[in-house]
Amino acid sequence: MQPFDLKTPKSLDEAIAELPAERSYTAPQILAGGQDILTVMKDDIAAPEALVEIGGLGLSGIEMSDGGDLRIGATTTIQEIADHAGIQASFPAIAEAAKSIASPQIRSQATLGGNLHQKPRCPYYRHSAVNCIKKGGSVCLAEFGFNKYAAILGGGPSYFSHPSDMAVALIAMGASVEIQGPSGTRTEKLGDYYVGPEVSVETETKLKANEVATRITVPAPAKGSVSTYYKFKERASYDFALSAAGIHLLVEGGTIKYASVVLGGVAPKPWHSPEAEKALVGQPMKAETWTAAGEAAVADAAPLDMNGYKVHLVKGVLFRALESLA
Repeated sequence: MQPFDLKTPKSLDEAIAELPAERSYTAPQILAGGQDILTVMKDDIAAPEALVEIGGLGLSGIEMSDGGDLRIGATTTIQEIADHAGIQASFPAIAEAAKSIASPQIRSQATLGGNLHQKPRCPYYRHSAVNCIKKGGSVCLAEFGFNKYAAILGGGPSYFSHPSDMAVALIAMGASVEIQGPSGTRTEKLGDYYVGPEVSVETETKLKANEVATRITVPAPAKGSVSTYYKFKERASYDFALSAAGIHLLVEGGTIKYASVVLGGVAPKPWHSPEAEKALVGQPMKAETWTAAGEAAVADAAPLDMNGYKVHLVKGVLFRALESLA
């Protein structure tokens, strides 16, 4: 890790003023929980000349409005989200996603904003001696190399799998992200916030270099709706998803009236699956429906040499998640 300065601004405006207009290998970056940026620096993906600490700028906290909307500050820890009784009761998918992340020690430090913006975990990208396409190279080495953990949906020209659990659950619940920068505040639907490598191979979101994501807002779920987050990991604890699903349903009289399905661990961004949703809406909550949803979700999958198992895994994850909601 290269030496760096630690900036401790007194306000968010001061913090934003410390950030550059353009990204670069040495450009200052935000520090909150530090669980991702420090690994990025250790892996020599970036060597920022300064880290701008925002942990004490009032960007944490969980609020639920009288109408049931949920607001979570960007520096709220993952453990706080997992433990929040209101989230557990009204937004179980979000609480389950938080609980699935890493270890208790990491969850107590890691922040929501950090989880949503963490960099890919591809072993080529994380290797300091490898110049892959995301670091300025000409090819994605995972396409023809070790690709056990790579994407089967939406891949190319880079094939990494997006690592965020929280993003999958939040998108399934219709969340939005509030962003502040030199030009003021703007809001993006979280489902439109992430960009695939076909749009930008260097970045994963629409966040500009001199902007800070400050808050996530989730609309109140419809009365009678249900949600869940189901994740399959290679190890029982402290691991990223090989496949995951965030699901939000409205079921009336045993028939699915509304469905939101987002997949994790299988694409370079949280993968919204309208195909699975179409297979669910109007159908009864039974095994044949869940099987059809899984088949639809992977109809366009393009697995690489070592990750064909993910096609079957997506089907199983969706079946188990929907079964748990029945």
